[in-house]
Amino acid sequence: QVQLVESGGGLVQPGGSLRLSCAASRSILSISAMGWYRQAPGKQRELVAALSRGGSTNYADSVKGRFTISRDSAKNTVYLQMNSLKPEDTAVYYCKATMFRDYWGQGTQVTVSS
Repeated sequence: QVQLVESGGGLVQPGGSLRLSCAASRSILSISAMGWYRQAPGKQRELVAALSRGGSTNYADSVKGRFTISRDSAKNTVYLQMNSLKPEDTAVYYCKATMFRDYWGQGTQVTVSS
């Protein structure tokens, strides 16, 4: 079992940056894959970025070149660095861990607005 706690969301102007953090309750190297998802009002939850235990990454086309997923194994934390933010990036961002089943964090709100 694993608990996930996201942080780092907030209000930012278009073109700005934010870094989200996802702290896991166990070693992230024991977790098969971790990822960031987002859900905007009235829309389905969608994959933003994923990171496998082996280090391979996968990004949604809409965030490629702007967002970067990374990890700090010593801190059991996965990050999502978001640059050049756009209003359409506004959503609740969720962290997910896959280890025999999926575990979700509580989400953190990101609002991009002037």
